[in-house]
Amino acid sequence: LLQLRAFARAKEAAGYSREELEETFAFLLFDREEEAKEVCQTGLRVNSSSISTLGDPAKGVYISKHADCLHPRPWQHGKSGYIVICKLIKGKVRAVAENATAAYTCPSPGYDCHVSTRGPSRSSPCQAFQQSQYYVYEVRGGSAAERPRQVCPYIVLA
Repeated sequence: LLQLRAFARAKEAAGYSREELEETFAFLLFDREEEAKEVCQTGLRVNSSSISTLGDPAKGVYISKHADCLHPRPWQHGKSGYIVICKLIKGKVRAVAENATAAYTCPSPGYDCHVSTRGPSRSSPCQAFQQSQYYVYEVRGGSAAERPRQVCPYIVLA
């Protein structure tokens, strides 16, 4: 939580608006409780996602906007998991076209977050999942931070 506050103070000093600094919630799903607890203890790190449609996973993190769209495939009856609810400050958001190539979209200078230019799709659960992601990154000293400070794991729900 201290890192989230430090991010907010730095961005406020840089002239960000109240709306850009507003806290919201975002969500992650894990199969194992140990994984969920580890993220809460150590923070969300780059290179933790197989998604790459909004930006290079080695330079940012992916996190779901909605608690009901946490996985690219529908769950089967009886499946269980662990949801990590995170506090998030989106900062300056840039809508980008989804990129399914190996030439990843880089973090945008002057922005903190990418979202899809398309709204959530009803055509397939996988597309809906990918289009409901935030790609969050923090560039410090000319390179991507290992743990963006604007994402703070907050609580685990079984």
